[in-house]
Amino acid sequence: MSIVVTGATGSLGRLVVEELLAKVPADRLAVVVRNEAKAADLAARGIEVRVADYDDPASLAGAFRAGDRVLLISGSEVGRRVPQHTAVIKAAEAAGVAQLAYTGILGGPEADFELAAEHKVTEQAILDSGLPHTFLRNGWYHENYTAQLASVLEHGAVLGSAGEGRIASAARADYAAAAAEVLTGEGHLNRVYELSGDTAWSLAEYAAEVARQSGREVAYAALPADAHLAALTGAGVPEGFAAILVDVDAAISRGRLAGTGGDLARLIGRPTTPVADAIGAVLAG
Repeated sequence: MSIVVTGATGSLGRLVVEELLAKVPADRLAVVVRNEAKAADLAARGIEVRVADYDDPASLAGAFRAGDRVLLISGSEVGRRVPQHTAVIKAAEAAGVAQLAYTGILGGPEADFELAAEHKVTEQAILDSGLPHTFLRNGWYHENYTAQLASVLEHGAVLGSAGEGRIASAARADYAAAAAEVLTGEGHLNRVYELSGDTAWSLAEYAAEVARQSGREVAYAALPADAHLAALTGAGVPEGFAAILVDVDAAISRGRLAGTGGDLARLIGRPTTPVADAIGAVLAG
């Protein structure tokens, strides 16, 4: 039996692997990756590398073994994730894995925005499979915002159409620690965790914190949805994805990403990382 992480060379996957290495020996771990070369460093550390592609169901036939504990990290290609995830679920079912954990989205079936649609279908497919499962419904990442700090400082503005809505985000590393806990601990089968940060904040508060730490003038530019869409496409964001981001801001305005139920802090055994710390880390370079 191995603990298996799919998508292990991605931003979240690598953090999960590091968290797992702090808990179990490398020879208990396996990773499923599309590009073997990108996992060479993991192989060098004694982790088994299994090559498979979400888009190639046949390749997934050898990705899992009976009794494996598997983390399905959701694919990054919006619009293609349902067939990709379904292929993984079927392969896991055929192999007889002992646990299939899945990184979904905060709110699960109650999430009423476009980005949640594929996650809801995936969760239902996992339920239909009958596999022992764990749903990790991840809220927003700090990094969704801090990755844009250079542009924010250049223009002196945080653009958005979320109004005064609040966001209970956490660091990607916090979510990775939660995933490692449910893969190595007990009592997590057939459980659902709504994962979010301890504190919710508004985009105006975020802009003020960036201004405070940077010593620069930064403000929240609250835009109507159509103007927000135009700003994103004008900055080179593909129109389809820009529309999804605007739709997320509408969900934020409705409070859909504001929940602070505490599941994440309880799983990782510590407070979640404050957004101010994430800002400071990026500004410190």
